[in-house]
Amino acid sequence: MVPLYVALMLGYGSVKWWRIIPREQCDAINRLVCYFTMPLFTFEFTAHIDPFKMNFLFIGADTISKFIIVLVLAFWAKFSSKGSYCWSITSFSLCTLTNALVVGVPMLKAMYGPIGVDLVVQSSVIQAIIWLSLLLFVLEFRRAGIEGATADGGGALKSKATNNNNINNNNGFDDVVINGGKDLEATTTTTLEIGDVGRRPPFRKLMKLVWIKLAMNPNSYGCVIGISWAFISNRWNLEMPSIVEGSISIMSKTGTGTAMFSMGIFMALQEKVIACGASKAVFGLVLKFIAGPAAMAISCIAVGLRGDVLRVAIIQAAVPQSITSFIFAKEYGLHPEILSTAVIFGMIVSLPVLIAYYAILEFVH
Repeated sequence: MVPLYVALMLGYGSVKWWRIIPREQCDAINRLVCYFTMPLFTFEFTAHIDPFKMNFLFIGADTISKFIIVLVLAFWAKFSSKGSYCWSITSFSLCTLTNALVVGVPMLKAMYGPIGVDLVVQSSVIQAIIWLSLLLFVLEFRRAGIEGATADGGGALKSKATNNNNINNNNGFDDVVINGGKDLEATTTTTLEIGDVGRRPPFRKLMKLVWIKLAMNPNSYGCVIGISWAFISNRWNLEMPSIVEGSISIMSKTGTGTAMFSMGIFMALQEKVIACGASKAVFGLVLKFIAGPAAMAISCIAVGLRGDVLRVAIIQAAVPQSITSFIFAKEYGLHPEILSTAVIFGMIVSLPVLIAYYAILEFVH
């Protein structure tokens, strides 16, 4: 994990200490990662798996655990006085999305050997295909709703946005209640003044905007094309042309490093190292290391997983936060300070936590 922190500190120092990257250019670094290196990184690791050898019982347990979390968060957002759909999105990321390839593979290999590696890679592929795609859809839906309300509200809803394309927040969020309690989160850089009742665009128009944005987003294609090639290549024993594979790998190999570099830049722009505050940082770590593994344990027992597969399933759910989730949060302006803290400090505390899970699960039969 040390190389990750080297990239992080280089990004931090390039803004905070050495002034190499001006503040106004920092968003461009994150966009490079979001729209170029991450889609190619996703394509490369999904294209090289064998989908015909997946453990579908394990995949089923993983999927059920995600649905459990979605239902709990949806119920909280709908019926709790403190519920928020935007916080539900962030909480889902914290509970479910892991940095399995970078941290999970070496840890599970040391604990359980090849079976650990195989299951972690499988969970990473499913995460990229289903859950990161779902997260991307929800974030685009949220952004389209904000932009649509800003554009269509007329006199009832006036925008004082300083940045219409990227709604970022460095200090905090204000919930803006629009259309019967459905909340959209604006930021301190975007003030929405409500005269009567803000008007959200019609659902069909909103969905059209979302699908157009997704169609233009390369992250929508990386995992789909990758898994399609995996099926084709393993079915007919085909190999990717070396010139194509080389062209992809030259960018994809920079994915994790540039993502950590971007996170370092984000840290440098904050007033405090723990930008979200200690209480929210602890809350995020509880969701990551307790809520996520608990949901996975319930689903594994429900589908009948036993032995090392059960242990690997629970431990891989406690792997630190996905770096990609921060890149998306930064690009779409939804709690990037919480996701960055979860990634940075989650990797620090993950080693003793994962060892503790390993020791406890040895007594489970």
